[in-house]
Amino acid sequence: MFLSNWKSRIVSIVFILVCTYSLTGCLRPAAQTPKSTQFLIGMSQANLVEPWRIEMNKEIKAEIQNYSDVKVIFADAAQSSEKQVSDVERLVRLGIDLLIISPNEVTLLAPIVNKVYKTIPVIVLDRDDPDFNHTLYIGPDNELIGRQAGQFVVDLLAGKEGNVVQVEGLSESPPVIGRSRGFLQVISQHPNIHVVDTIVADWLRDKAEDQLKQRFVTYPQIDVIFAHNDDMALGAYLAASKLRIKNIKFIGIDGLPGSEGGVQLVNNGVLAGTFTYPTGGKDAIQYAMKILNKEDKIPKKVTLQSRIITR
Repeated sequence: MFLSNWKSRIVSIVFILVCTYSLTGCLRPAAQTPKSTQFLIGMSQANLVEPWRIEMNKEIKAEIQNYSDVKVIFADAAQSSEKQVSDVERLVRLGIDLLIISPNEVTLLAPIVNKVYKTIPVIVLDRDDPDFNHTLYIGPDNELIGRQAGQFVVDLLAGKEGNVVQVEGLSESPPVIGRSRGFLQVISQHPNIHVVDTIVADWLRDKAEDQLKQRFVTYPQIDVIFAHNDDMALGAYLAASKLRIKNIKFIGIDGLPGSEGGVQLVNNGVLAGTFTYPTGGKDAIQYAMKILNKEDKIPKKVTLQSRIITR
């Protein structure tokens, strides 16, 4: 009888301990649960073909790690303005608190940007337009970079006669307009320098390579190629290399890191020089947090500084 009661008590004690352990497991400290998201930011990217835009997204992802209660949703328009409009509409439906957008084509994106701006803050990167209504624009001075590139061509030719080909990005985009305007302002002051052709390669290396192969037949004597980004400058270089054409100076813009970035291309002697073109990704997140936290004295425009890189 005594043994039976003892066994019964042991079972009861074990049962109580198991229940207590189970409750302890269920009632975990609140500190161990993930923090709720205070702000949701939407990032609408024009494309992820250009290395420069990939770098922009990387900067945004790196900077957002400094804010544990903020999340970013990314959308890739794949060089389609129509898709970018629907991307922005989807981001708004998801309940974002702020939109960051790097537009594919400013004219087609202006209506949706202006519509969103009526309800939430909007930060525009890289491509601005007078028709945009936004909280803040962040980007370099493209016309200034174009003038600097023009002066670099003047210095490279050092008073000698020279034929130049300009390789532009997406036709009629603000960076193209600004860079070309600044470039031609300087070149037009030097009668010894002749811009024999301007081609449009949509920021793409392969397209620049294909177009330059044709131009090398039309213009057998080309001294300098000024491309509006490093990727197109590399495409032009590859075209010349495959046709065994030498003594051409190649100039790009972006100055990105990495094995095929502009900095390494200059170090390798592929490019005579490049101009840094900050993406503004890090700056966009920093200013987004100031805007969302309703800080005072937020500027309407932030101009990012560029510099030349040569060997």
